[in-house]
Amino acid sequence: MAELRPLARAPTLGLRANWRQFALLIAVNAFVGGMVGLERTVVPLLAREEFGIASKTAAVSFIVSFGSAKAVANLFAGRLSERFSRRSVLLAGWLFGLPVPFLLIWAPAWGWIIAANLLLGINQGLAWSMTVNMKIDMAGPRQRGLALGVNEAAGYLAVAAVAFLTGIIAEAYGLRPEPFYLGIAFAACGLALSACFVRDTAHFLPLEEQSPVAAAPSLSRSFAEVSWRRPQLFGLSQAGFAHNLNDGLAWGILPLFFAAAGLDLRRIAVLAAVYPLLWGSLQTGAGWASDRAGRKPLIVSGMLLQAGAIALVGATTSFNLWLVALSLLGVGTAMVYPTLQAAISDAVAPGLRATSLGVYRFWRDAGAVTGALLGGFVADVFGFAAAIQVVAAITAASAVVAAVTVARHTPASTEAGLFSQGART
Repeated sequence: MAELRPLARAPTLGLRANWRQFALLIAVNAFVGGMVGLERTVVPLLAREEFGIASKTAAVSFIVSFGSAKAVANLFAGRLSERFSRRSVLLAGWLFGLPVPFLLIWAPAWGWIIAANLLLGINQGLAWSMTVNMKIDMAGPRQRGLALGVNEAAGYLAVAAVAFLTGIIAEAYGLRPEPFYLGIAFAACGLALSACFVRDTAHFLPLEEQSPVAAAPSLSRSFAEVSWRRPQLFGLSQAGFAHNLNDGLAWGILPLFFAAAGLDLRRIAVLAAVYPLLWGSLQTGAGWASDRAGRKPLIVSGMLLQAGAIALVGATTSFNLWLVALSLLGVGTAMVYPTLQAAISDAVAPGLRATSLGVYRFWRDAGAVTGALLGGFVADVFGFAAAIQVVAAITAASAVVAAVTVARHTPASTEAGLFSQGART
């Protein structure tokens, strides 16, 4: 008589019940963040020093290619993960990331840097999106903000650490190739962990469904609902757009601004790292707080803090004040970043959450493209200070829009639905 095999353990929502896979995905997202951290300090200076690009708009073109590719990848990542699987999309993201450090090392012309950033944008859009969705799948509604806070903390602490390390390595050895050797290790480790140990999370989705799942709406309908039809989702999407608009400025324009003020590479690396360092380290607490106090207070106050911090950067000329301002920017960003994604997740049904998050992340990363182009154009015409203050004003205006359109709620006390009047708003 054949021996009966024990039944597999039924899936259970919650971080404690799934801590092994959760911890593994934290490590994977740290490698994802490390890939983009390669560029935070070095690449804007590479444009000027090695390729002789004087125009600020041209110098930030690598952010435009990165942000455009990431936005489009985000838009389709959710729908692809619903058709195939979260894990398959994660693996595809790492395959796009593998060539990036080699292109950055060997690039003979600026166009190669643009091409590397197209691939990096796809890598980030697919891989980071899947670590977000997989953690949300496992966490359940009561720990959604905490799960996102931990995920984003891992990614952006890695961004900060690598931004600082590449600056130190560049000062010691030059802008290329040594700083980019880190990227080879990150891509290899991220792909290996994802291929060998990560499991898909689709089996968690039915645990959150409180009614039969309706037929999935088209991507065009989901795009319209998240982008403008529902005031709640519009308010969250425009806040994400404004957030990454100011991040595009911080990434592409501020290193050039600090270099023009006479700072050496080590001090620029400190300023480039402190913002994502605080952004990363405080997100776990911010996500936890949003689970209990509601999403809106953190979103509105965080956006206002970002606006004030950016304005302070443009209004001062002291390294110490810049350090304070970028620290405040990091705190404000930590309050906003995981909370926006959790708020989008609150408002849609679990089975279709990935697509809605993809639309939100499309608009968020389109903000980085806009911020880089707008910052570069205004800096070319009116100077760095004017570019910085314009972005500060846009961020403040976005906070006002969020205050009007985003409803206050406590996530654990409401029911999720898809694009319905009863959805969590």
